[in-house]
Parts: sequence; structure tokens; C-alpha cells
Amino acid sequence: MSYTTTAFPKDFLWGASTSAYQVEGAALEDGKKLSQQDVINQDNYRERGFATAEVTSDHYHHFREDVELMAEMGLRAYRFSIAWSRVMPDGTGEPNPKGVQFYHDLIDDLVEHGIEPIVTLYHYDLPWALVERYGGWVSRQVVDDFEAYARFVISEYGDKVKYWTTINEQSIIVQYWTQKCYVPKELRGNNQLRYQINHHMNLCHAIACNLVHELVPGGMVGSVIGYSPIYPLTSRAEDVMAAQNAHDLRNGYYLDIYFKGKYTDSALAYLDAHGLAPKIEPGDMELIKSGTSDMLGLNYYASECACACPDDGTHEMRWNGVNLTGKKGAMSGFETHPGFYQMCKNPNLETNDWDWAIDPIGMEYMLRDIWMRYGKPLMICENGLGAYDQLTPDGHVHDPYRIDYLGCHIAAMKRAMDYGVQMIAYCPWSAVDLLSTSNGVKKRYGLIYVDRTDDDPKECKRYRKDSFEWYKGVIARDGAGLEL
Repeated sequence: MSYTTTAFPKDFLWGASTSAYQVEGAALEDGKKLSQQDVINQDNYRERGFATAEVTSDHYHHFREDVELMAEMGLRAYRFSIAWSRVMPDGTGEPNPKGVQFYHDLIDDLVEHGIEPIVTLYHYDLPWALVERYGGWVSRQVVDDFEAYARFVISEYGDKVKYWTTINEQSIIVQYWTQKCYVPKELRGNNQLRYQINHHMNLCHAIACNLVHELVPGGMVGSVIGYSPIYPLTSRAEDVMAAQNAHDLRNGYYLDIYFKGKYTDSALAYLDAHGLAPKIEPGDMELIKSGTSDMLGLNYYASECACACPDDGTHEMRWNGVNLTGKKGAMSGFETHPGFYQMCKNPNLETNDWDWAIDPIGMEYMLRDIWMRYGKPLMICENGLGAYDQLTPDGHVHDPYRIDYLGCHIAAMKRAMDYGVQMIAYCPWSAVDLLSTSNGVKKRYGLIYVDRTDDDPKECKRYRKDSFEWYKGVIARDGAGLEL
């Protein structure tokens, strides 16, 4: 298969992504203390055998090697997150000098290699000390503590970092809240807390935007949302309306906050009617409206599908399930909101082994739709294919499936750009193999293979995959004439 794509702009940022807790390891080293993800992944190991976050890809000790490999690939950007519990181990108080220095060293190394750092302030890993102190994100106290953390980090690195993203995937946090947040078992039946946590995050997002504008001259800031365009199952009016409802609650509810400073009317009406709406205190919406976003980061893996869901009188809601096995068809269920919408399988699309639809055109649709609605520059902060990669005895990883997936999505992105969408960067997930949030390390995304298993971290030796060499060529040609 080949694409006749024309070259991307010369200033386009070809990059790749990771997050701190999924790649760094060194979970209790050099002054760092536990994050909630360290604790959640300890539970995942006991219950499912998935790797813990103690070592992951050991990027903390391999970062110079990793940056060298990124430079060899030709990367012009690297999107990563800062671990709050590494720079402020107790969540508040004095910063940890060794943790602070680690990110100085990483950023300096990137800049020396001509790689633009794109920094995410928060990627799921709240300091465990704040969970113990007051329950973490369920408490409004987290907003004040986040403000102090964000002010420190932005002040500390703002002279080296132009592009800032605030909170990773609030929409996904609402859907999979016990994987992305530590929620005590006694609170997990209270679904209003999903949206209360999200409201606290919206306040933090606005605060971070204002801090970047205050502290980083010429800086750009925005959120990173996990986004799936939603298609109706059929052209029946009921299914089309269900898809509209699903879009409003799963997508518009977040984007309208970032760019309009308000909650989507239809989504908020639904939440109010079902006792799910967040408690909004005086001044909250004024703060949210003040936090202007300059751009938007998008994590796109798949489109989704919705169908009508008649009100059966029970109002029994479910949120999207997850496939923990990597065997097609093992998805544990679909999100259901009686009287509003139900998510369902799209019969017109193939899926990967984890039941995620493979839909490059969905990326083009997403980019054009968001650009039309909000007119803000966009960047892809995650896009990739999780797979069971195999390391051959002679040290190779042949991953044509990943090359095909990435190539099709890059071509779709370029089509959107040709229709006027302004793109800043493309940062596929992930630069190196890392710890999957829900599937351990055996579900691999990286352009660089990390030799370890869920049970044995070994030495985390790095190997270039075929996709590494392919992406290197794409970057060298500025995306022109994509061939697969």
C-alpha cells in the first residue's frame, strides 16, 4: 500500500511520547516516594500478573541512551510528563533536589540534540501522600496543592520549555477512574465522584494555563484529551441522536471547558437529571473561563460507535469495559446510559487484539471536526498500536503491523492539514516500550524494544524495531511520499 502524501511543513514537530510512571522506573530512588500509580500497579501485579511500576523501562537510568536513539531517529520533539512525586515526594513542601535535577538533565539533553521538549504536568501519578492525607482527587484540597506544584515546575523549567500540556486524558479518567485514580472501594459506587474529580481537574487545568501565560513568555499551553469520534451504528434517527448524546458527554463536555469555559448544556442537563453533576462553588466557572488554552493535544487510538438505548426505567448505567487478555472479543462490556446512548461495536471496522477499532479516517474526521468547532492549533500526543512484539534471536523486531497503522494515520493527518487544519506535532505512543496502564509490559507500543517481561525486568536492553527505521525515513522526507 502506498500514499502520495506531500511534504509536511519544515517546522512540523515529528516526535514520540511517553509518561513518567510508565517509563521511568526508579519508583523509590533518589528521594522519590510512591505515587498512586505505584500502588495501583502493585495491585495489578498481585491480581493479574502485570508488571509493577518499580522498574518499567528504567528510563531514569537509560535516559541519555534513549535521547541518543531519539536523535538517531530524527525526532524533533519528545512529549513526556514530570512525576509530581519525584520533584515533590510528599505532594507539598520542599522539592527533592535529585528529582528536580533529573528533569533538568533530561531537558538539557533533549535541547542539545535539537529535540523540543513537550512537557505534561500530570499523567495519572498523583503523590500517594496526598491520597493518604485527604483522598487525592476526590478532595478540593488537591487544587491548591496542584497549583503550588505547577507553579514550581513551570518556574523551574519555563526558560527551556515552550510547549506545556496540563492534565492527561480527563475524559479517560472519568471512564476508567479506578485505573487512573486510586479510589477506595467504599467510594466506587458513587459515580458522581467521577465528575467531581473531573471538575477539580478543570480548575487545575485553568490554573496551569494561567501560570504558563504568566511565567513563560511565548509559551503555549493546553490540555491533552483522549478522544474518539463517535459514529452512529445506523442511519436511523435514534442512533444518530444517540451518537450526538455520546459526543456531548464523552467529548464536548471536556472541549467546551477548555475553549468556551463552560460545560456542554446537553451533557450537564443529563448529569443533573441523574445526580451525577459536579458541585460547582462560587468563582469556579470564572476561574475555568480565565484559563485560556492556546492549543489542544489529542490522544487518538480508535473511533467508537453508539446506538439508541431506550429508557428502561432502571437508570442503571455502565461505563466502558476493558480487554485485559489481548484476545479479540474479550471486551468486558460497553458503556450504557439508558435514555441517552449505548456504546457498541462498529461492524464496519477491524479491531486490534484488544478490541479497539482501527480507523485512520477517524483521525482525519476528528481533526477536521475539532478545528472547525474551535479553531485552535492541534498536536497528536499519542497514537499507536499495542501488540505482542517478538524479539528474534539475532536482535530484531519485525513489526509491519505497526508501520501500517502509523503510516495510515500519518497520511490521514496530512489530509486533514490539506483541508486547513493547523497541526503542531505528531508524537506517536510510544518512543520506547513501556508499562501499559491496563495490560502490563507485554502489550508493546514502542518504536524501540525494551527487553523485559512482566515478571523479570532483566537489564532493559534497547533494540531498534523495524518501525524505528521506517519512522526515521518518514521524518527525513518530512512525510513526503509515504510508502508501506
